[in-house]
Amino acid sequence: MARIHTGPYTKGLVVENPHVTLDERLSRVGIEAVRIDDVPDEDTLIAAIRDNGAQVLFKRSRVPVTRRVIESCPDLAAIQLCCIGDDSVDKEACADYGVMVFNDPVSNGRSVVEMAIGHMIALSRRFYETDVQTHAHVWEKTASGRFEIMDKRLGILGLGNIGRGVARACEALGMEIAFYDARLVATEVGHEFGWHACESVEELFRTCDIVSVHTSARDPRGRDNANLLDDVLGQLGADRPSSSPRIFLNLARGNLHTSEALLAAVNAGAIRRAAVDVYPEEPAPGAPAWENPYAGQHRITCTPHIGAATQEAQPRIARRVAQTIGAASNFGQIRDCVFSPKAQLAVNPPPEGGAVLAVVHSTARGTKKAVDDAIYEAEASNLGSTHLDFPNGIAYDLSVLDRPLKPHELEQLVQRAKDLAGDEDAIRSIRQIEIND
Repeated sequence: MARIHTGPYTKGLVVENPHVTLDERLSRVGIEAVRIDDVPDEDTLIAAIRDNGAQVLFKRSRVPVTRRVIESCPDLAAIQLCCIGDDSVDKEACADYGVMVFNDPVSNGRSVVEMAIGHMIALSRRFYETDVQTHAHVWEKTASGRFEIMDKRLGILGLGNIGRGVARACEALGMEIAFYDARLVATEVGHEFGWHACESVEELFRTCDIVSVHTSARDPRGRDNANLLDDVLGQLGADRPSSSPRIFLNLARGNLHTSEALLAAVNAGAIRRAAVDVYPEEPAPGAPAWENPYAGQHRITCTPHIGAATQEAQPRIARRVAQTIGAASNFGQIRDCVFSPKAQLAVNPPPEGGAVLAVVHSTARGTKKAVDDAIYEAEASNLGSTHLDFPNGIAYDLSVLDRPLKPHELEQLVQRAKDLAGDEDAIRSIRQIEIND
C-alpha cells in the first residue's frame, strides 16, 4: 500500500541525544520535535513514533531501525541520521515503503581527521602505554619503538571527505600519501592531489607504514564490506623497511575486519600498534554489559565510537541536518540521501496556489509514465520536474504543479502505475506540498 503524505513535515522524534540546538533549528523549519532521553528499544521506538505522529525520525548510530519499525509506523516518511553511518537502518525496508533516509557526511569530518592524526603521533611515539607505565612509577626513557611520522608513507583506504582531510593534513606534516578507492571519481581526485593510487587493498597495506581506514560498510556496488581486511592486516608494511612503525587505524566501520584478525596481526608483530573507534559488535539499547574484544592488548588503543564526539562537531551536525530536512520538507529537495550519497535534486519553488509533488516509486517500466500521465489527466500543469533513479531499484520524481492534485487524483496515480508497470508496489510513497502564500 503506497503511503500518501500531504504537506511539509510537522512532527519529529529525536533519539540518541543529538545536540540540543537541533530542536530549535527544526522549529524554524516548521517541525515540532519530541525528544526521548533514554535510548529506546524496538517496541518503545515504535510506540514513540506512533504516539507522537512523527513523520521524521532523527537519530545517531545506536538505535536500530528495523523492518518492523518501518512497517508499524505508516506516518513515518523520512529518517534523518545525525551522523555519517547508515548501518543501523534497514534501508531495503525503507525503500520498500518509500521512506527517505538522509545522513550527514560532512559535519564531523574535522573531528575524525584530528582524531586520526592524534592517534598516528601518539602511537608512533608510544605515548599511551608510556603514560600508563609512568603512572605506575616506571621510568622508561628510551627511543626503542618510537618514530616520527615525517617521511613515512600513509595509506588511506577510502578517499571520501574524511579520507581526503586526513591525507591533506598528513601531507602537510611531511608524509607521503598513497590511497585505494574503487570509485573512479575518488581516484581522479587523488591523482589531482598528486597522491599515489594503489591498484588493490593488498598493495596499500604492503607498501605503507601507516594505514588509516575511512571506507564505508558497503562498496560502491552496494556489496557488504564485512571482513574486507582480514586477509591483509598481517601484510601491513611488508614491503617497507624493518624500521617501519606499522600502525593501523580503524575509525570508520566495525565490520571491515574481525577482532580475531586484528589481534592475530598485532600478536604476530605484523602490526606494531593499532587504534580502533569501532567494533564488530557494539552495544545495542538494552543489551547486557559490553565486552571489549581487545581488552588486555595494550598495543591496541580503544575508544567507544567517539570520532564525532566533540563540542564543535555536534552543533555543526545539528545545523546541517536541519537544513537538509527543511529543504526536503518544504520543497521536496534531496541531498545527502544514503540511497545515492552524491545526488542532489531540486526544483524551482511553485507559485502561490501551486504544489510540489514528490513520488518515490519503483524503476519498473511505465512507472514514471504513470506519474506524468496522472498529472496530465488531472489537467494540472507540470511547471518543471526532475527525476533520479537510485541504485537500489527505486526512483524519486519531483514535480512543480500549478495546483495540487486532489486525493482521488493521487489514488488514480497509484492505480495507473500499478496497471502500467504490472507491479502492486510500483508507487512506494507520495508527498504533496501545497504552497499557500
